[in-house]
Amino acid sequence: MKPKSKQIVTILLSIFLFSCSSEEIASEVSVIPTPTPPVIPLPTTIPPTTPNSINYLALGDSYTIGQSVCETCRYPEQLKSSLKNAIPGTDFSLKVIARTGWTTSSLIAAIENENLVPNYDLVTLLIGVNNEYRHMDFSLYEKEFPELLNKAIALAKGDYKNVIVLSIPDYAYTSFGKSFGETGRAKISAEIDQYNMFAENYCRTKSVTFITITDITRQGLDNPGLVASDGLHPSESAYKLFVERMLPTVKVALQD
Repeated sequence: MKPKSKQIVTILLSIFLFSCSSEEIASEVSVIPTPTPPVIPLPTTIPPTTPNSINYLALGDSYTIGQSVCETCRYPEQLKSSLKNAIPGTDFSLKVIARTGWTTSSLIAAIENENLVPNYDLVTLLIGVNNEYRHMDFSLYEKEFPELLNKAIALAKGDYKNVIVLSIPDYAYTSFGKSFGETGRAKISAEIDQYNMFAENYCRTKSVTFITITDITRQGLDNPGLVASDGLHPSESAYKLFVERMLPTVKVALQD
């Protein structure tokens, strides 16, 4: 065979072998299976959510325990009921530490005796009228109200935003208060203003919300329906007005 013919044969043979090799590679590649992503089944049911739980502690005296009104008529119970409607799906528990005639000293002693766990989401405080009524030295309130407020903050998990202080009602505007005469009534109102001013100013230093409800009770003579049957304490209607004033602030505090 001539040299030129050998070269031609060699080239043709190379082309043929390359073509066969490419087809085999393509054939091998084509049979590699494409991986299929695993199928994750969707849940057939949504697990139920656990309802929120709000622990509420109310501290005070006769105005908190609701002297001369039904148990569900006092303002802590009305507040609890209003919150249930305002924040559906939430469980509320209420503990009241209050008694008619208690002073700041009485309330401090009662809190210490309870050995409370500081796990409250809301704490309200209304105290001082019996310090005034018993003509105790005002310096005692100046000493003990801050102590009570600091205890309230500690019991509210240390969160000052979840503590609400209410001003002291004015019993001078009741049929009982009328028995003190004009001069006596003016003295009562002036002293209650003094107590409330101190409490409000101290609350400001601790960034605690202070809500004034004294003006509501000062309508008691013009609107006897705001006074309970004993002629001295707030009625269910008065407590309802307390709660209406408190509710917007309390809702924000609990949902913050």
